[in-house]
Amino acid sequence: MLPAPVTAVVTPLTEASGLASWAWLLIAVPAVSAAFLLLAGRRSNAWGHWLGLAASFAVACLGVGILVQVLSLPAEERVIGLPLYHWFSAGNLSIDVGLRLDPLSLTFVTLVTCVGFLIHLYSVAYMAHDRDRRRFFAYLNLFIAAMLTLVLGDSYIVLFVGWEGVGLASYLLIGFWNTADADAPQGEQATSRENAAAAKKAFVMNRVGDVGLLLAMMTMVGQVGSVSFDAVSAAALDGSVSTGWLTAIGFFLLLAACGKSAQFPLQAWLGDAMAGPTPVSALIHAATMVTAGVYLMVRSSAVFEGAPSAQMAVAVVGAITLLLGAVIGSAKDDMKKVLAASTMSQIGYMMLGAGLGPIGYAFAIFHLLTHGFFKAQLFLGAGSVMHAMGDQVNMRRFGGLRGAMTITWVTMGIGWLAILGVPPFSGFWSKDRLIEAAFVGEGTKPWILGTIALLGAGLTAFYMSRLFFMIFHGKQRWTTKEDLEGEVHPHESGWLMTLPLIVLSVFSVGLGGLLTYNNMFVTWLEPVTGHAEHGEPVLPAAVIMGATLALVVVGVVVAWWMYVRRPVPVVLQPANPLVEAARKDMYQDTVNEALAMRTGQGLVLATDAVERYVVDGAIEGAAAGTGALGRLTRRTESGYVRSYAGYMLAGTVLVLIAVLAARF
Repeated sequence: MLPAPVTAVVTPLTEASGLASWAWLLIAVPAVSAAFLLLAGRRSNAWGHWLGLAASFAVACLGVGILVQVLSLPAEERVIGLPLYHWFSAGNLSIDVGLRLDPLSLTFVTLVTCVGFLIHLYSVAYMAHDRDRRRFFAYLNLFIAAMLTLVLGDSYIVLFVGWEGVGLASYLLIGFWNTADADAPQGEQATSRENAAAAKKAFVMNRVGDVGLLLAMMTMVGQVGSVSFDAVSAAALDGSVSTGWLTAIGFFLLLAACGKSAQFPLQAWLGDAMAGPTPVSALIHAATMVTAGVYLMVRSSAVFEGAPSAQMAVAVVGAITLLLGAVIGSAKDDMKKVLAASTMSQIGYMMLGAGLGPIGYAFAIFHLLTHGFFKAQLFLGAGSVMHAMGDQVNMRRFGGLRGAMTITWVTMGIGWLAILGVPPFSGFWSKDRLIEAAFVGEGTKPWILGTIALLGAGLTAFYMSRLFFMIFHGKQRWTTKEDLEGEVHPHESGWLMTLPLIVLSVFSVGLGGLLTYNNMFVTWLEPVTGHAEHGEPVLPAAVIMGATLALVVVGVVVAWWMYVRRPVPVVLQPANPLVEAARKDMYQDTVNEALAMRTGQGLVLATDAVERYVVDGAIEGAAAGTGALGRLTRRTESGYVRSYAGYMLAGTVLVLIAVLAARF
């Protein structure tokens, strides 16, 4: 039984007390740590990473403490406001900065701080030999501070500050390895340039999405006179804002979410973002940046309740992206890019849930939470494999690593089963509810969206099994003659890298079942998403669950047959047009270049032609005419009296002629 649609709610704020009154430290501690590490310079290289780790541990403890405090409160008191200061006033617009502690924001705080701390711990070992490790930890702390600002702000403008902060931090981290020594090999220098280009690509494409958020806030100011969450939600629910304007705001917010969460058609930056160190990939894809769009959709639920067209667009974008990401992930050989495509697809599931309205809000956040733990586990596991294989990422050069990396194999296996949605692992409880919710509704909508969600589950099982089998099973392929990287000696990573994998495994196994017990997580989010009565999907829940698990089994079996039973060629082989297109990200870069870059270049050329031949021509022509007139005038100034007398005589004759002509 699934919830049926209800109207969103605006829960009164409770005054902050106890640990909640210190919530500003969640942002201040990592921000101050980042600033100190950046300003301290190389003198802090020997211990700077420990300061970054301590800051992340402190905010994780504080975040969990605040969560425990809020859990002890009655449901109607779980929306807490913490005013901080007045920012500015402009006419009738007054902006105050404050924090909002409610079940939605605290869910993100727990995910960001706990997973963020484990990634910091992992990074101590992973970046041990990097000369700029101190700067890396400063950027990680900055990322945590920005994401917590985003989810804790009590208005869209405070959210926007965090929104831009994670954009900046992602740019710095994706392009972290953007320089090479002058005497470095050409290949290393080329890689550095590629890393810098990947960072710029992510930054620019996210700015496209930022335009949507800015336009949404401008519209809110014009229609509501405020950008606070409570004011905008109240105006949307009481009819103060027309459906047309709510639809416009909804589409603007969707554009913002597409940029930040790598949803169609702004998803092309996500695969290139793998240029950063692997802990960065885990942080961006699991706990921070790409989840921000889903947060924005659910936080703005009141807007979408009053704009059915925009809400439907959210579901459609999610459905397209979940299939697109799954197809791309099925063709990639770069281990990290498979996981990036997987993130794109899983965020698509969450966007689909957010577009379903009240029946999907809680399930979208539920899947976001479980996904954050098992996706971080998978990315960190991939980093462990890279550590063992000389930083290689090509899965065609792996195989048979199970015996050499037992802990990594077991922990990545748990993450693999979780993302497949195999019971009782956490992904089963969250993704199964989303798929079931997609089948709720009237007309053809539930059949189309539900079928897409089912198909995505089967494709997820295939490409993730392909990744798992190509890395750990089958014959070893790292010592073949075709392996241009030379021989490697696989080995298990140290405890600083394996301990986070083990801890994340616990969450990947038990978190979903725990939060599903007695509908615990849905009830927890009710102060934000509202209470809903139960409704029925168009197919029995048992049938949907059975079909989902059947497709998962089919996907696993097909991957096992293709990549374990049959030999895997080390050298990439030509394939059919669909596979070739998927290897090239469905030509999204080509499309973007044709629609945006080439069009922009054409506009620049046209503007240049207008400037050169019209503007410059007019100016140069006027200058030439003025010069010619000056030269003519100069010749009349000879200095001879007889010349001036002649001019006077000619002038007198002309005046007489004019007078006579006028008279006759």
